[in-house]
Amino acid sequence: MSLDELRLQIDSIDQQLVELLVARSRVTAAIGAYKRERGLALYVPERESELLGARREQARAAGADPDLVEDVLRRVMRGSYASQETSLPAVGDVRTPVVIIGGRGAMGRLMASLFERAGYVVRVIDVDNLDELAAAVTDAGLVVVSVPIDRTAEAIAALPKLPPDCVLCDITSVKQIPLAAMLAAHAGPVVGLHPMFGPDVRSLVKQVIVVCPGRDAQRYDWLLRQLEAWGGLLREESPAAHDQAMQMIQAMRHFTTIAYGVFLSRQPADLEQLLRLSSPIYRLELAMVGRLFAQSPMLYTDIMLQAEHLPELISEYRHALDELLALVRSDDREGLIDRFRNVQGYFGELAPRLLAESAELLRKMHDAQGAKAG
Repeated sequence: MSLDELRLQIDSIDQQLVELLVARSRVTAAIGAYKRERGLALYVPERESELLGARREQARAAGADPDLVEDVLRRVMRGSYASQETSLPAVGDVRTPVVIIGGRGAMGRLMASLFERAGYVVRVIDVDNLDELAAAVTDAGLVVVSVPIDRTAEAIAALPKLPPDCVLCDITSVKQIPLAAMLAAHAGPVVGLHPMFGPDVRSLVKQVIVVCPGRDAQRYDWLLRQLEAWGGLLREESPAAHDQAMQMIQAMRHFTTIAYGVFLSRQPADLEQLLRLSSPIYRLELAMVGRLFAQSPMLYTDIMLQAEHLPELISEYRHALDELLALVRSDDREGLIDRFRNVQGYFGELAPRLLAESAELLRKMHDAQGAKAG
């Protein structure tokens, strides 16, 4: 067969693939409607694992690459979850209003959208209609505080009296101070939430949400079940342990990213040239730096300034940099290798797992980069 004839076969198979994807999307839309009507969870890990396992076995039996089949199916599933989220399942009483304080901010808009898509009555309060707050909360079943970190405690303290059964929660990235403020301001159910994602997510499926218990867990249990029904992965943690972990997960990472951005800007480095010459791993690292600088400077500044021990951590980080700098200046190859091996021991068996996870990300970056080049 000629090359043109072979390409025609590929075109025909691809057309069939598109038709199958369209047919599959119709079925997933029906599944979404079924789940929504019955308040069932969008994401069921056991079902997904079972499906992927079966298709991997089928691929092996047919002589196909199981990893390729899983990669394709995961991408298809991601689209399926997104298509099911036009309308979301409701777990609580949709007739009881949800009040979002700071509802015109990015995260506030996301939270309002989620509850609205599930059919809840949503009332948005922000700086332009603060005078409506007292009336808005009179019959509220949930009040969500979504204001800048530096104003969260003040906003909570200024809350009017809430109904006894109303759940009060915040979604800021620090937890000890807001949780204490909520417990002092409201005698009813209180819980601290920290969504570990930004407002640009398309779906809560597989998104981590940290839960810090406050008071009357039985009465805010419906809210946690609601987040799980939308696909969220809940991780319970004490407020103190949460804030300590966030100093490493967020504050230190944001500081080092900002420092690297400042360094690049002072070289000055030609970013387009750096991107053009970067392999997927280095492009991904630059992308993460650029992602931060595409967002609000106030948000990241507040996250860093609210980290209680950040100055001490930065001093330790600078000490590590100075130590490595001294080794580089003295051309101490063995010293650098020794430090590398020490950190290898620290990561232990986690390192190979992270290597595999990052390889998957890099494959996607490689595909995207090739498509842009084409």
